[in-house]
Amino acid sequence: MGELQLRDVRKSYGSAEVIKGVSLDVQHGEFVVFVGPSGCGKSTLLRMIAGLEEISGGDVSIDKKVVNALPPVKRGIAMVFQSYALYPHMSVYENIAFPLRVERLPNDKVEEKVQQAAKILQLESRLHHKPGELSGGQRQRVAIGRAIVRAPSVFLFDEPLSNLDAALRAEMRVELSKLHNDLDATMIYVTHDQVEAMTMADRIVVLDGGVISQVGTPLELYHTPKNMFVAGFIGNPKMNFIHVTGKATTENGATVTLPNGSELTVAVKTNEDVSGKKLTLGLRPEHIQLKDAEASFDVVPNVVERLGIHTVTYSSLEGSDHVFCSLLPGDAPARVGETLTMGANGADCHLFREDGSAYERSISMSEIDPSQMHI
Repeated sequence: MGELQLRDVRKSYGSAEVIKGVSLDVQHGEFVVFVGPSGCGKSTLLRMIAGLEEISGGDVSIDKKVVNALPPVKRGIAMVFQSYALYPHMSVYENIAFPLRVERLPNDKVEEKVQQAAKILQLESRLHHKPGELSGGQRQRVAIGRAIVRAPSVFLFDEPLSNLDAALRAEMRVELSKLHNDLDATMIYVTHDQVEAMTMADRIVVLDGGVISQVGTPLELYHTPKNMFVAGFIGNPKMNFIHVTGKATTENGATVTLPNGSELTVAVKTNEDVSGKKLTLGLRPEHIQLKDAEASFDVVPNVVERLGIHTVTYSSLEGSDHVFCSLLPGDAPARVGETLTMGANGADCHLFREDGSAYERSISMSEIDPSQMHI
């Protein structure tokens, strides 16, 4: 089993509270990813689960047993760090076998477990090499192998791919997902890279300032974010935000007025009177239209990136505090300095209150086609 429960977990350094009451249930076999910006508390929370940081308040339970007072070795966990932390003078075999040597397992048992881990990680031909003879991806697999041989209840990963180049990160994402399926293991993974989270997680935990901002599947967070923080963090390129004014609430949603005077009815569920309210419209770059849109606006691109399948433009837009980004078809007629008319449909947009909370969208998760998700 590999069940994990956090109950009002807190962490303080003197008067500074960095984890502010986190509660979470992780079921056996789940791949759960903690994401958030630097300083949000995700690595601290992982280290508290591992027993490397003292818990200031609340309980951490593994397989229904409170482990607050237990040292890391007694918790039934294995952790893979950002740095490989391999012994350079030892062979790959001995690096993987090290925790088994510490447990004083007989040699035949060590051999069995190391060979099994090496087969899973495709390291059989590298067992007699030293870490210095391996690539970055192979070294990371050795570190993972050292965790596998312990047969833990829960695997913990602290940004394990951040030291790899982009191509290796993509390969290792696939390998880690396959490893999760092969082992049927519970995995908790920390990253600042939302692409890693979206591609690997069963559920994502978005942390902001030491609290959970939202928990959900990748598609739930992408299509139905609860607030502007989650909406802006999940998705690549990130969501555009435009200041709008509420005009009326109708049976079809909330009608808003854009800065250029055009109107758009956003498909949200609300009985709240939005007339006259200062609201924020959320529009993902991939949902921008070049024709046949319900509302339109003109932009002048400052930068145009031709990526083959897509063209990405960056512009200034009245009512937006940030660079306005659009993800268009590869053959889009976009040129730097030339006016381009873009548009949006209300069904694709998000709407946020002045406090940043989201209006509930009129969308059913069962109707969502995963192929529509852009990351």
